Amino acid sequence: MAGQKTDARDVHVGQRIAEQRKRASLTQKRVAQSFGMSAAQLQKYEKGTNRISAIHLDTFSRLTGVPIAYFFDGLEHEGAGPSGGDAGPGFAEGPQEVYAADNPWLGLTDVVVQHVSAHFPEPERRRFAAILQAIGRQLDG
Repeated sequence: MAGQKTDARDVHVGQRIAEQRKRASLTQKRVAQSFGMSAAQLQKYEKGTNRISAIHLDTFSRLTGVPIAYFFDGLEHEGAGPSGGDAGPGFAEGPQEVYAADNPWLGLTDVVVQHVSAHFPEPERRRFAAILQAIGRQLDG
């Protein structure tokens, strides 16, 4: 986003992106490829050096199975408005959905299914589904 200086909000969002990417066991290279960018660019987003676009944040949110609000959790809203004052109420004035960050398996199935569906041809998806079913049977025991 040329010409826009980054600030503490970009650093916060970038840290949350890095945390969630690691939680989902995704490499920078893998995520960057799915976005059509370099790993260096993703690293700049994660460090807050560059501001991530809303579209990329939405895509990453879907890829990792967390709500977009997760990336803003814990962010101070004081002084966040364009004039430096209180930003006031936003689009989501009601209570926010709680993200269970303590559960690293939360949404893992959704992430795997989305990734496999997007990146593998039908025969490989069927083999992958068979493997998951076999694992499920072993775990149910």
